[in-house]
Amino acid sequence: MVINTNMSALSSARLLGESTSLLNKSLQRLSSGSKITSPEDDVAGLAVSIRFDAEISRIGAASTNLGDAVSFSQTQDGFVQKVAKALDRMSELTVLSQDVTKSDADRSLYQKEFSTLGAYINDLATKDFNGTSLFNGANLNVTIDADGSTFAMTGVNLSIAAYTAATSASVSTTAGATAALTAVKAAIVQISADRASIGANVSRLTATQDQLSILNDNITAANSRIKDVDVAQESTAYAKYNILVQAGTAMLAQANALPQSVLRLLQ
Repeated sequence: MVINTNMSALSSARLLGESTSLLNKSLQRLSSGSKITSPEDDVAGLAVSIRFDAEISRIGAASTNLGDAVSFSQTQDGFVQKVAKALDRMSELTVLSQDVTKSDADRSLYQKEFSTLGAYINDLATKDFNGTSLFNGANLNVTIDADGSTFAMTGVNLSIAAYTAATSASVSTTAGATAALTAVKAAIVQISADRASIGANVSRLTATQDQLSILNDNITAANSRIKDVDVAQESTAYAKYNILVQAGTAMLAQANALPQSVLRLLQ
């Protein structure tokens, strides 16, 4: 029997240290909700998880961009609807002005309304959305995914000849009303095409936004499988390590008490 080197105590202390380390790791996982609390837990898994986290953030940003683009297009459509109504009334005025029972004085009254509606359309052509022109005809490149790919959203231009010819026309005379009708009808054809383009933009943007939502769900699920802790499984491990720590502590106390038996030999 030796007293300088207590191998039982050394072994118990080592095992207790290992059990304590495992218990602490289990506590970290349960408290953080992640099974990767440090790089050595899963080196490759951590690398993949970091990339997934970054991609999820970029998808969120792209989805926000798409939402803003949809709002932009919906704002365009709201204005364009009003333009269409104004053109409808202007076309009605051109026909009313061709009434042979009306005098030029009567037609001048129609002209006042006609020119006012034309000015209204011209004013809408200058509107913007958060500093971006709604109707300058420029295509806007909208970010549609996490890699920065873009979709060219077709622009609408309310300042082209099809509209300006209608808004600058006159119905103050019969001949002028006839020419104005032709110009307004051309503007109506153009506005219908422009509304169709806006509708196509919204349809594409909405479909892409739905696609990003599905992609985000799938990547989030994959990321969860890599780093999220299984609470039921980890709770079982925690109970196991907790028992080992308590047992190891008791055994270390017993091992440290063994050299006391040497005293009996010396008595």
